[in-house]
Amino acid sequence: MFKKILVANRGEIARRIMSTCREMGIATVAVYSDADSRAAHVLSADEAVLIGGPEPSASYLNMDAIIAAARQTGSDAIHPGYGFLSENADFARRCEQENITFIGPPSQVIQSLGDKITARAIMEKGGVPIAPGMTRPCRDLDELATEAEKIGYPILIKASAGGGGKGIRVVRQPPDLAEAFASAVREAESAFGDGAVYLEKYFETVRHVEIQILADRFGHVVHLLERDCSIQRRHQKIIEESPSTALTPSLRTLMGESAIAAARAAGYVNAGTVEFLLTPDLSFYFLEVNARLQVEHPVTEMITGLDLVRHQIDIAAGRKLELKQEDIAGQGHAIECRIYAEDPENDFFPSPGALEYIREPSGPGIRNDCGVYSGVDVPVYYDPIISKLIVHGQTRDQAIERMVKALKDYLILGVKTPIPFMIDVLESEAFKGGEIYTHFIRTHFPDWKPGEKNRDLALIAWA
Repeated sequence: MFKKILVANRGEIARRIMSTCREMGIATVAVYSDADSRAAHVLSADEAVLIGGPEPSASYLNMDAIIAAARQTGSDAIHPGYGFLSENADFARRCEQENITFIGPPSQVIQSLGDKITARAIMEKGGVPIAPGMTRPCRDLDELATEAEKIGYPILIKASAGGGGKGIRVVRQPPDLAEAFASAVREAESAFGDGAVYLEKYFETVRHVEIQILADRFGHVVHLLERDCSIQRRHQKIIEESPSTALTPSLRTLMGESAIAAARAAGYVNAGTVEFLLTPDLSFYFLEVNARLQVEHPVTEMITGLDLVRHQIDIAAGRKLELKQEDIAGQGHAIECRIYAEDPENDFFPSPGALEYIREPSGPGIRNDCGVYSGVDVPVYYDPIISKLIVHGQTRDQAIERMVKALKDYLILGVKTPIPFMIDVLESEAFKGGEIYTHFIRTHFPDWKPGEKNRDLALIAWA
């Protein structure tokens, strides 16, 4: 087993990884930028190394600096968390060359799955259902227009090297194609250094359902049930839950088997997520594989009782996965809300700044994976996530009630957050009825404004 793990990340996910390492008796190393010298993850680690300036390219994306920090501290493994270098095949390859264990899939697997066109080909060969679309990257508008006519509008332009909701544009009619193409290419080049795109059929009404998998290096693969991640803004998840209200037991089994087939087809090792689109007629199509730990992994931990980070570390250390598929069962219902420093009244635009005060909710079935504390800044340089609030209940109704109470008890001063918006979503009849799709926010809360019912009380409290 590893003696020391360097966590190549920041914020709540770095602290989450360090928590499991502490339980396992493994020393931890934090890396940090100039902007994060007082960050919570730095204070949580056994050691901390400054690796560069505040810009991600100078710090958390700086492979040389991170490898040097691992060497300097005698770390024998690196956990990348999610984001930054977590799905960077070159970084995983560097770790392999330096004889430092990368806690994640092999570099070749990351490379294959990181290219969405290659991933679609792998899945098709492995018998996993894929949505109608292109099988090669494209940089030519005329070629794209021809393919769009074959697939049929509406279509989705997607960055071949994409992820995180970037480089994606919906096109509903031919006259809109040129502008959407140019915009998607610009964003893809900026985010991934690669402007190649491809087309997929766009389904107007669809759920985003993903299956968590674990795979060891001996060929044993299991799935840990599903997460419904359909509540999204700007193609990015904001509320996740498990189990999904849409899945029947037989469909859950079928999707789980497809996720395992996807993992086997890709030669996958470690923790990962196979994402699917689920249509109203309960047809499902492969979307992508996230070759890392997901932001919403606590939802699965809450219903299964399993520690996914511990399993990641054990698999990376060469241990066999002892879990059997028939032994994995979900208990109750879990919901996660991502608490960002962002303004839901302004299209969820980031709202960085100083956190004047934060009071976290607590109580039965409540978990808050938090990466900040009162008085610290939410920097402008990184994803403005503050924490992930997760609740567990015996039923979905109880989980919703528990989440609403937790959100109302969550006090954050100094920056704007989507907490009031999330309360309204959770208390809406559409959400309570389980009628959730990826266009949920656009349909039910297109011009959301905070309620005025407690305005006078708030003004009195402020005074």
